[in-house]
Formats: sequence, structure tokens, C-alpha cells
Amino acid sequence: MPAGHGLRSRTRDSFSRPFRKKGTIALTTYLRTYHIGDYVDIKVNGAVHKGMPHKFYHGRTGRVWNVTKRAIGVEVNKQVGNRIIRKRIHVRVEHVMPSRCTEEFRLRKVKNDQLKAEAKAKGEVISTKRQPQGPKPGFMVEGATLETVTPIPYDVVNDLKGGY
Repeated sequence: MPAGHGLRSRTRDSFSRPFRKKGTIALTTYLRTYHIGDYVDIKVNGAVHKGMPHKFYHGRTGRVWNVTKRAIGVEVNKQVGNRIIRKRIHVRVEHVMPSRCTEEFRLRKVKNDQLKAEAKAKGEVISTKRQPQGPKPGFMVEGATLETVTPIPYDVVNDLKGGY
């Protein structure tokens, strides 16, 4: 049972640096540009103590609402009791990475635009809505032979003697 209730209690593993990722922080972390409205993942870097978010926000995805010199304002949803509050926190760039949560949507959007352009050139109307997969098609099993298996009657007398 953990004793302390401090700010960084129970973060021994979650805030530790990954295997072979210790040492100096890569320059891409500092050279990356963030814009208001971008989705970012909050991933705490235990090597940088300044601008570190609370352990609750570690692993959460939020939206950038403010960009300052060294930090980024992130808006994160937090469930408190029976309601969800939008919390606005400032986090240093070391503890933030661009999210891939909208990647699939953006790729699908590009593909749909391409499909619509092709359909328009052919002069037909297509639906780009996603459809559920539906059931698999049926098939007939051919060449299967039936084998009838009958049980051997249990003989108590022979079993006591040591088998057949």
C-alpha cells in the first residue's frame, strides 16, 4: 500500500525514460512547430522537471489553444464526478508530441476526394460513407466423409483385473 499522496506519487514507472532512450533529448522535440487547433499527446519526459504536467494528464490527448516561447497550452477533457470539464494546462514542449488521432480521418478524406473526382469524370454518383462489414458469404463443404464413432462399453470386472 503506497504511503505518500504527493504530486509525483506512484509515477516510478510512468515517468521513467524508456529503454535506450535516456540521455540528451533529440533536437526535433524543440524544433517542432505547433499551431492552435493541433491535436497533441501529453507524454511526460521524466528528465525535464520544469513545465511537467500532473500525472493525471500523462497519456492524454488534447488540443492546442495557446503557444508560448517554451510551452504549449493544451485543452484536455477531465472527468470529475458526473461531469466532464475542459481543463486548460500549459505544458513544456518536452512533454508534448503531435498526435496521430486524426491521421486515419485525413487519409480517408484525401481518398474520398479522389474517388469523387474519378466518379465525376465518369459521370456517376457514388457514396463515400463507411459501411459495416456484414456477414461472410456462405459455402458448401464438399468431399467430407462422415465417420460414426461408437463408445466401447465399460467393463468394471476387467478394469479391476488390470485391463483387457
